[in-house]
Amino acid sequence: MIDYIKGQIAELTPLYAVLETGGIGYEVNITLSTFTALSDRKETKLFVTEVIREDAHLLFGFMNKGERELFLLLNSVSGVGPNTARMIMSGYSAGEMRQILATGNVAALNRIKGIGGKTAQRIVVDLKDKVLKIDLGTGEAIEAVEQTVLFDSEIRQEAVSALTMLGFPAAASTKVVDKILKSDPDQAVEAVIRQALKML
Repeated sequence: MIDYIKGQIAELTPLYAVLETGGIGYEVNITLSTFTALSDRKETKLFVTEVIREDAHLLFGFMNKGERELFLLLNSVSGVGPNTARMIMSGYSAGEMRQILATGNVAALNRIKGIGGKTAQRIVVDLKDKVLKIDLGTGEAIEAVEQTVLFDSEIRQEAVSALTMLGFPAAASTKVVDKILKSDPDQAVEAVIRQALKML
């Protein structure tokens, strides 16, 4: 069992990071919040969990143990797989998710693509009490990082690419991203993707 990976950030996208350590590059699936936190770093330490399937051996990485624990709790709910759990945590920060679950805010969960009413209710019922026990930590708190180095066209391309990799149609993704950037062209790519997840 791998607890964490510490190394150089060889590649970074809104969906995954490649951490190089000991001459090996590990592809680690990440949330949008983690992507933002890593955007100005050359190296990092990610707490990981392994998901082993017949066709793949996947790693999911998080900035602290509390986020990893939240991911594992979401993944433990019937009908919520690792990619759905990651999508939920990309739509909301860990702190927001804890608040949503603790207050039983089913409507907020319904805004995430692919989360129906029954699944949202099941998530709340299963995790409402458990989520309060999670310590999200303060040592590596995720802070929003402005993506000022990117041009609008790059933000648009990266956002559309991330959404299509998550399974959304390219045409629909492009339309939504263009609509978001038209209303506020100075948004960071993470903010664009977050909004798009709630609109698609």
